[in-house]
Amino acid sequence: MSDSLAYPPAGVTAHDRTRTLFAQTMQYVAVTAGLFALGAYLGRDLRGGLGIVAFLAAFGCLIGMQFSSQKSVELTVGLLGGFGLLMGLAAAPTLAYYASTNPQVLWQASGATALFIAGFGTAGYATRRDLSVLGRVGSWALIALIGFGVVLIFVRIPNGALIYSILGLVIYAGLTLFDFQRLRRSSDTDSAPLLAASIFLDILNVFLFFLQIFSRPDGN
Repeated sequence: MSDSLAYPPAGVTAHDRTRTLFAQTMQYVAVTAGLFALGAYLGRDLRGGLGIVAFLAAFGCLIGMQFSSQKSVELTVGLLGGFGLLMGLAAAPTLAYYASTNPQVLWQASGATALFIAGFGTAGYATRRDLSVLGRVGSWALIALIGFGVVLIFVRIPNGALIYSILGLVIYAGLTLFDFQRLRRSSDTDSAPLLAASIFLDILNVFLFFLQIFSRPDGN
C-alpha cells in the first residue's frame, strides 16, 4: 500500500474530505440529471412498453452499483450514468405527454422540487441530530406506499392520487434529510456514486409527485 493511501496528506482533515465528498457527489447528481434529460429527449417517441423495459434496466443498474461499489469506482460511476439515461428513457413518454398537453405543470413541478430539495437538503446537512431513524422508517414507509398504490389500482378512493402524492412527499422529506446528513457525516469519496444515486432518486420522485399534484384539474 502506498503512503498516499495509507496516510492522508498532511493538513487534510476529515472536514476537508467531507467537503470533497459533497462536491463530488453533487457533480455526479448533476451529470446523472443531465443524462436523464438526454434520455427523456431521445425517448420522447417511445411507447409505454419500451419505457417499462428501460425502467427495469435502470433498476438493474442500481443493483449492479451495490456490487461494483466494493470493486471498481469507475464501473460504479458508469452504472450511475446508465441509470440516469435509462430512467430518462423510462420517464420520456410521461414527460412528453405533459410537454404536449400542459407544459406549465413541468415548470411548476420543477420549481417546487428545487425548493423542496434545497430546503430539506440544507436542513439535513446542517442538523447534528442523528436522523438514521428516518432512513429506516422511510424505507418501510415506501413499501407501504407502494402497497397503497396497488390498492388504488383496484379500489376507487376519493382523492386517492392526491393522498398518494402527499404521502410520498412526506416520506421523501425524511429520506432527503437522511441522505444529506449521510453526505455530511461521511468522508469516504468512494461512496459518492451511491450517495448520488440516492439523492437523484429523491429528486426524481419528488418531481414526479409534484407533477401529479399540479396536473390535477384543480391544481393549476
